[in-house]
Amino acid sequence: MDPVINLGIIEIHWYSICLFIAILLGSNVVIKEAKKFGYQENFIVNLLFFGILFGIIGARLYFVFFNFDYYGQHPFDIFKVWEGGLAIHGGIIAALICILIYCHQNKVNTLKILDFIVAGGILGQAIGRWGNFFNGEAHGPVTTLAYLKDLGLPDFIINGMHIGGNYYIPTFLYESIWCLLGFIIMILIRHRKFMKVGFLTSFYLVWYGFERFFIEGLRTDSLMLGPIKMAQVMSIVMVISGILLFIICLFKSKKYNEVETCEEQNV
Repeated sequence: MDPVINLGIIEIHWYSICLFIAILLGSNVVIKEAKKFGYQENFIVNLLFFGILFGIIGARLYFVFFNFDYYGQHPFDIFKVWEGGLAIHGGIIAALICILIYCHQNKVNTLKILDFIVAGGILGQAIGRWGNFFNGEAHGPVTTLAYLKDLGLPDFIINGMHIGGNYYIPTFLYESIWCLLGFIIMILIRHRKFMKVGFLTSFYLVWYGFERFFIEGLRTDSLMLGPIKMAQVMSIVMVISGILLFIICLFKSKKYNEVETCEEQNV
């Protein structure tokens, strides 16, 4: 799709705008939730800055690694992030490493922080998937116009799924809706009496991992390791990790609504 604004030297693309909105709204959710528990805003903002920065770098490097046959021949294209090519699993891994290090250095409860972040993160994913729509990527196999109309989709989505003379299944939309539903569930249950620290993180791992495994089976642009779709492997790892984390937190974690003191946060 054409850039939203073309100033000759600078172009602002829909993909970039979707990522910006995703980061803005997702971060706002994290900051508001963290402040309810007395965490200092500067601490959370700095954490988000580094987490998002390294998450984007990790997402790009992950994508480049599995497409090195191309990027090895066109190294400068590595920096063309606005053309797409951010792998969410690479971003999750890089951001998680950054968060673990940052929380360890500041002696805060990492799982509690992750519970804040996954709520904002899954909202960001729901919004960010629309960047894939505008780039004409992350779609499923070829389908028919009649099939898309039977889904009750608005015309602009149907037209957007008409790529290179064919209509495609809008898997980006399925994932966006699933992530938005996951966000709503998190917001509704996060302050329930039964919630413990780590439950939201485990929910995210299972919720997103389960959905992505099946959506990846439909996608035509998967990152491959031989005959294996890497996103499906990572999704299985996420689901298993989420189940194990839930079991551990069920017996060992404190209640989610227990507010830490500034001394306990040490920030």
